[in-house]
Amino acid sequence: MVQNILPHIYHNTFQLRKAEQGDLLFICKDDSILLQVEDGRLSLPRLGELPGVSAEQCRSLFSVDEQWFCMLREGAVEPSAGYDYYNVRQYREFRPMDRLFPVAIAGSLNRWYRDNRFCGRCGAVLQDSETERALCCPACGRVIYPKICPAVIVAVRKGDYLLLTRYAGRAIKTYALIAGFNEIGETIEETVHREVFEEVGVRVKNLQYYKSQPWVFTDTLLMGFFCDLDGDDHITLQESELSMGTWVHRSELPEDTAHLSLTAEMIEQFRLGLA
Repeated sequence: MVQNILPHIYHNTFQLRKAEQGDLLFICKDDSILLQVEDGRLSLPRLGELPGVSAEQCRSLFSVDEQWFCMLREGAVEPSAGYDYYNVRQYREFRPMDRLFPVAIAGSLNRWYRDNRFCGRCGAVLQDSETERALCCPACGRVIYPKICPAVIVAVRKGDYLLLTRYAGRAIKTYALIAGFNEIGETIEETVHREVFEEVGVRVKNLQYYKSQPWVFTDTLLMGFFCDLDGDDHITLQESELSMGTWVHRSELPEDTAHLSLTAEMIEQFRLGLA
């Protein structure tokens, strides 16, 4: 999955650190990030390589191994030779994973910083915290943390069959599992039951937690569950969300070759008879 970058190690513990020459640099323009891509492999500029960008204009973010990453606080630059701006639908297809994962995290942080310039309570300009990864209001004391939305991915089994779906109105047409966000006052297990019934009209039992994934492309923390059909297998689609829902035998499931998402890994586990 996208966060699996071993033997490299992502260090996200907050440090009050100034950006330095040689840091790998994120420059964002709306929802896009300045990257160099050759044969599907991405790389980033270093602080000091681009004219007009100084360390004082950047905030230090995190490190992978001993390599630090920073981000230009405001504005963008014109792409130099070999560089261009890529949005999340584009850069999620690039590799290697130990570069894609930091890029995806930077995209999430960029959206958070961009959308939280002012305090929603009193309207004052927010400031970076000096003790944690947070934005603080100097006027009323409000603290805003990075956006992380809990959600479920659900693999519904019926013997040797798995319930697969496709999203409605999306460019991505690959198979999906049931997915949805947790609601206020709801346990994650209740989210599983509600989302399955809302999206395909069936009930489930025997919930088995599989694993989680930080799906930073959409600021989401995914929690994966396998479960079994409970009763009638007739599918009633929530057509505002899904364009297709069908039972697929494990022998007909596609092999996971991208190794990017929790959804694909769970489908692969079922295909191999491991779940």
